[in-house]
Amino acid sequence: MTHSLDARLLLVRSRYGRIGRLCLDLMKYGAASAFALALDAATLLILNKLLGVHYLVAAAAGFSAGLALIYVLSVRYVFNDSRVLRPSQEAMGFLLTGLAGLLINHVLMLVFVEHVGLAVALAKIPTAGIVFLFNFTARRTLLFSQKAKPRAAGREPRP
Repeated sequence: MTHSLDARLLLVRSRYGRIGRLCLDLMKYGAASAFALALDAATLLILNKLLGVHYLVAAAAGFSAGLALIYVLSVRYVFNDSRVLRPSQEAMGFLLTGLAGLLINHVLMLVFVEHVGLAVALAKIPTAGIVFLFNFTARRTLLFSQKAKPRAAGREPRP
């Protein structure tokens, strides 16, 4: 089954070129992000609503948990093209883009909760969409590129 899926993905990539790769990466990153967002939101709500942790601290903890998950999923399943970076360099790039995303996350949560008056759970919705677009664009542009040699799907990054 995995072989069949890999063959279909290669067909899309070869048939539709750069746009096909972009769309394929966006779809895979979207699926991986859905898992990371679920972990992020669950952590946020459990810490804030059940344990009484301040919403910005809870948002940072949730975002960090989601960041760790999206990194693992991205290097393992999402981006098959990688620049010639060591795994430690990729991880550092992910951390830096994650910190930028965290800053955007905090500013938007603060604006939506304190100034717009949305509930924490509702504020997370537009925040997540905006941060998703930022993270995908930054990570694909800075860390993963179709110019490099493709990694085999599901394999660990090169040393």
